[in-house]
Amino acid sequence: MGRDDLYITVPSFFRCPISLDVMKSPVSLCTGVTYDRSSIQRWLDGGNNTCPATMQVLQTKDFVPNHNLQRLIRIWSDSALTRRPSDPTRNNPPPPITRDQARNLVTEIQNSNSNPNPNLFDAITKLVSFAKDSDQNRKLLATTDRFLPVLVEILTNSNSSIMIIGNSMNYIEELFVLLELVLREYRDRDIVTKLIVEKRGPVKSLMISVLKQGSLASRVAVARVLESIATDADQSKSFFAEQSECDDVVWELFRLMSTESDSVAIEAALSALICVAKLKRIRVRLVRLGCVKALAKLLCNPNSSAGVNERVLRLLETVSSCKEGRAEMCRDESCVAAVVRRMLKVSAAATESAVAVLWSLCYLFREEAAAEAVGRSNGVTKILLIMQSNCSPAVKQMAGDLLKVFRVNSKSCLSSYDTKTTHIMPF
Repeated sequence: MGRDDLYITVPSFFRCPISLDVMKSPVSLCTGVTYDRSSIQRWLDGGNNTCPATMQVLQTKDFVPNHNLQRLIRIWSDSALTRRPSDPTRNNPPPPITRDQARNLVTEIQNSNSNPNPNLFDAITKLVSFAKDSDQNRKLLATTDRFLPVLVEILTNSNSSIMIIGNSMNYIEELFVLLELVLREYRDRDIVTKLIVEKRGPVKSLMISVLKQGSLASRVAVARVLESIATDADQSKSFFAEQSECDDVVWELFRLMSTESDSVAIEAALSALICVAKLKRIRVRLVRLGCVKALAKLLCNPNSSAGVNERVLRLLETVSSCKEGRAEMCRDESCVAAVVRRMLKVSAAATESAVAVLWSLCYLFREEAAAEAVGRSNGVTKILLIMQSNCSPAVKQMAGDLLKVFRVNSKSCLSSYDTKTTHIMPF
């Protein structure tokens, strides 16, 4: 049963704590926590020796099938499939609307708080389609007075008609998609993000719900809204003040980054995590979730887009600023090797982040394991090439510092290279 099949409420103990999908083969660890067999097996095969939910060290990695829970899930699943509500709008998008019709729908939505409207979802769905059509359409909605603040009010108003009509999850998903589409064109974005932060309690709960069980498009929209919020350090600190909910959001963004194959979704999750990880406790949380291994895997994937690689290196640069992140990178040699491989093969921005990662590990904190990995990966040669390129003064300074670590005389070494080839940057 896929995620889109689960618009009927799923009992929380039927979901695997790792994948958050309904468990197909539940098994219990010695800590008493139950997981889906495939998910916990991947976790243990990855070299982990803790319970993902409790972080307790496992006395044994054996697990026991939970037959009673499996029987209950099968009974519930058979019952749920027979009463799944139909949602024709997911397969049949609404027909195009004119700009005048869009303005009328906006007025209808703006009046919905004071006058509950049973057609609210239809209006939102039509505006989502309208906003997706063009930049001009999004700008029209963005310049409409108080449109986005009203969307936020609808999200947080428990008395709104959106909360009392049938299947509210679909409404919430569409609202977040519309909010993100218009927010990207909104001139006074800070006004809206501040309003979201002020109402962070209900908004955060809705975001977590969508990230857990929403469609891929709505999860991407939530990730982008989170990025807009976390771009401002003060707003980010306020929004992520509550530890437990903060951990839930970070886990869901990590899951979106590490389990999806869609590059747009991965980029959205990475961009949000880069902003969110400005807070040290979140950087530490990401390391404990296994982000270094996941990021190295993305760097090693030949199918990863340039946008994904840029963001992976940027997030690694952020994570390398905490001792937990550096320790994990040194333990995972494939991570340092992957950084070196991507250093001159993506873009100038990616090269800058890659150099910053190596500078932090090898020069600033003198991590010997990282320096050895750079040497084995032919990293010194690439650093020499960077010194000869048209990189920024900051990157050139970091490259020079790295050469000091490796005790390389850049002038004498560079003279041995053919300048016709070394001046060529591959991006």
